[in-house]
Amino acid sequence: MTARVAGGTGESKVAAVTGGSAGIGRAICEDLLAQGYEVVSLARRAADIDHPKLHSIEVDLADRAATAQAAAELVRRFEVTTVVHNAGVIRPALIADVKLDDLDALVDLHLGCAIQLVQAALPAMRAQRFGRVVLLSSRAALGLATRTSYSATKAGMLGMARTWALELAPEGITVNVVAPGPIRTDMFYDVVEAGSDKERALAASVPVRRLGESADVARAVRFFADPANGFVTGQVLYVCGGTSVGSLAL
Repeated sequence: MTARVAGGTGESKVAAVTGGSAGIGRAICEDLLAQGYEVVSLARRAADIDHPKLHSIEVDLADRAATAQAAAELVRRFEVTTVVHNAGVIRPALIADVKLDDLDALVDLHLGCAIQLVQAALPAMRAQRFGRVVLLSSRAALGLATRTSYSATKAGMLGMARTWALELAPEGITVNVVAPGPIRTDMFYDVVEAGSDKERALAASVPVRRLGESADVARAVRFFADPANGFVTGQVLYVCGGTSVGSLAL
């Protein structure tokens, strides 16, 4: 049975969130659930959120064939009109050590996966003449040492979103980008040791003098996903504590 939920401008209020089992993705799922959405998390493991409107599809989104199968299952079960592509990995390396296999993997995850999911959701969005697409990029899209593959693919999201915004605006579908700065998540602590001098120095270097929280990002996603915000499209919102207008050293 296809899930349908009344809401806002769109007849369906169903959101698909990639990487919804942890960190920023989990916070986005929780926030959207609080707004009355039916939420489907697509991640390598099921989201451990106890809520009747939370559903999980377990999938490795870096695997193009597996993503295609998951996307088909998603739109068979739900009329998705909101897509939030949050899943991501870093794979840091200085230019001398960058592996093209890592670049290929991040292209598939950050860019290819977004294309696959939006293409799958487009028929439902077009049928309702309503849709919201939010891509999670990064402050690193502006450049950051050791982030060749990550920055390149996260910057690619910006151009992709602006292109889709132009193509889909006449159909009531908006496409926007949230670009977080340093956010306290497991992925952040894979790179920076928790409680270390490096973490404290990084927090001190942020203009607002603290690291971000997943909830900071979730609130920005909520703004772009809101059915009332149909006059905002093709935009990038940096949730970065001011680091996008200053400097950041990890």
